[in-house]
Amino acid sequence: MANPRYRVPLAIGVVVASAGGYYLYAAGGEPKVAQKKAEADAARFGGSNQKSAQKQGEELAQELGSKIDHTIDDARAKLHETDQKVGKYTKDLSKQVSSEVSRVEAETAKELKDTVNTFDKTVERKTVEAKKGISSWLGFGGK
Repeated sequence: MANPRYRVPLAIGVVVASAGGYYLYAAGGEPKVAQKKAEADAARFGGSNQKSAQKQGEELAQELGSKIDHTIDDARAKLHETDQKVGKYTKDLSKQVSSEVSRVEAETAKELKDTVNTFDKTVERKTVEAKKGISSWLGFGGK
């Protein structure tokens, strides 16, 4: 058996020799007639096949371009949809955060006000007690 590296050229050689034998047989053993018939068939097959291949290539390129455009349009649509969802989510989150900040701010202000009021009342009460104590030492205060 032939080395795998030499199989392709061997197969091509067998096909060419078989084709040559066919044309020689069909021409009745006349090499010139066989050559002209082979050239005519090659021109007929090659010309129409080349045009057909070119037409198929153009159709394939157009179809592929259409699919690429469709894929790009789909990707852009999905990106736009995702962008809108992210924008809506961001707005909702911003509202939630703003609401929470306002709530915490109000609670903190109330707690601070309550603490200041408690401190103020405590200071006033202690001031009154201190005044009574000082007045009683100095003899100004009675019962």
